[in-house]
Amino acid sequence: MATSINDSYYWNLWKTKKDPDAGDFLVKKYMPLVHYHVQRIAVGLPKSVKREEVKSLAFVGLFDAIEKFDPTRDLKFDTYASFRIRGSIIDGLRKEDWLPRSVREKAKRIEFSIEKLEQNLMRNATLEEVATAVSMPEEEVSSVIQEVFYANVLSMDEMPKENEEATQGTYVLKDEKTLTPEEEAIRSESIYQLVQQIENLTENEKLVISLFYKEELTLTEIGQVLGLTTSRISQIHSKAIFKLRKQLEPVW
Repeated sequence: MATSINDSYYWNLWKTKKDPDAGDFLVKKYMPLVHYHVQRIAVGLPKSVKREEVKSLAFVGLFDAIEKFDPTRDLKFDTYASFRIRGSIIDGLRKEDWLPRSVREKAKRIEFSIEKLEQNLMRNATLEEVATAVSMPEEEVSSVIQEVFYANVLSMDEMPKENEEATQGTYVLKDEKTLTPEEEAIRSESIYQLVQQIENLTENEKLVISLFYKEELTLTEIGQVLGLTTSRISQIHSKAIFKLRKQLEPVW
């Protein structure tokens, strides 16, 4: 069964009468899902993104799930709601430019310095060399690159905004959820490039990236798995993102 007898009572009240008490019960019962997904996603977001903003997006997903869920179907609400909550957060993040001007200015300085260093060195610049060139701590350089990298990942599969020419008397309903063959090819190539570059990371870096983005563990949980401190895991994660950002720059 998708829901318990107690849940079914409140679901029936909500679906048939939009009973506010039933709605409050369902929201409170499934509030832990909001906290869970906010925690999972917020830990990897740029510092400029406030947790309360992420929580607001998660609430929208939960309310949408409660509104659209069909309790008569053989489907667990937790699973359905998790999909809606995560989707709401990601969609909301994609629509906003969360990077403050100061971060973008630092990113430009870093990118300029990297380009200049690599022209002189005839090889990829290290994190230490870049940090010295821009007179910033290595941790700050990694943080800036990570924030820009995340912003790029969020928008990786967004459709390009091009001028659309309309033919008089012709109307086209576009399926926003379906990529065109060209967009799918670009997205597939981007993912392929990312996978290829991940293979060039160290074993620890690959493991941290996998546990963080695939298994969705927090940095603290990864530290417990690997027997390392959270700060050390954060360093490994930042260096891995720095490497990926540099290698994928021509693609993104």
